[in-house]
Amino acid sequence: MPFCTQCGTEVQPADIFCGSCGARQAHAAGAPGPTSRPATPPPPHNPANDFLKNLTSRNASLMCYIPVAGWIISIIILASDRFRAEREVRFHAFQGLYLFVLWLFVDWVFAPFSYSIEAPHYIAKALKAVVFGAWIFMMVKTSQGDNFRLPILGELADRSVSEQK
Repeated sequence: MPFCTQCGTEVQPADIFCGSCGARQAHAAGAPGPTSRPATPPPPHNPANDFLKNLTSRNASLMCYIPVAGWIISIIILASDRFRAEREVRFHAFQGLYLFVLWLFVDWVFAPFSYSIEAPHYIAKALKAVVFGAWIFMMVKTSQGDNFRLPILGELADRSVSEQK
């Protein structure tokens, strides 16, 4: 037989309030008493979780090679728990990031440097075209399910994935 949580008087198990002092009883079914905890609210809706939940591994890998903007998807994939155990997806995310870094190097370092030494200006443009072509090539290869490793960048990506373990 339970007792009142306030005054200690014997109460019935179905009683919501004590008959002696009127205090709400914690043991009553569904009655929020002083010892009961409020229900925890559900976590806030995060649209990014829905996006990653519905994203296949192949599509995630493919999106890492979107020219100039794929680095954003690569960072999201590398930071997400959804693809933490998928080595190939993480490889493509790293390789896509390294392609973007190469693009930045050509655009921000090589191109201004070539202008300062009066080298032919078409060299910087040709290098940008090569990087852009590598993005397109990797999108085609990845869409076909081929895990192609670019020279140097593929080795760096493999090393980066191995260091993540």
